[in-house]
Amino acid sequence: MSGGQVFVIAIVAISTMGWVVTTWVRARHGYPLENEWSGTASKDDPSAERKIALLSSENEALVGKLSRLEERLAVLERIATDPAERVARDIDALR
Repeated sequence: MSGGQVFVIAIVAISTMGWVVTTWVRARHGYPLENEWSGTASKDDPSAERKIALLSSENEALVGKLSRLEERLAVLERIATDPAERVARDIDALR
């Protein structure tokens, strides 16, 4: 094989490996895979819109839950770092 043929084969191999890696990364992270003839696989798929709506609502619920957990963590940090006497006074005041 001449140097030109090896060069062409190397370019084809590099391009193919790039495509395989790109497709693998997209699939692993949940992105829609591209269809060679019609763009993305879920372009006109009505179930894709439903999935997006469900994921959006789940995301909103998780954001709310995270903010409540952050508030609780702040209270626990305050309790852990405050002097014991003040915590005891606060507990007695609540009774």
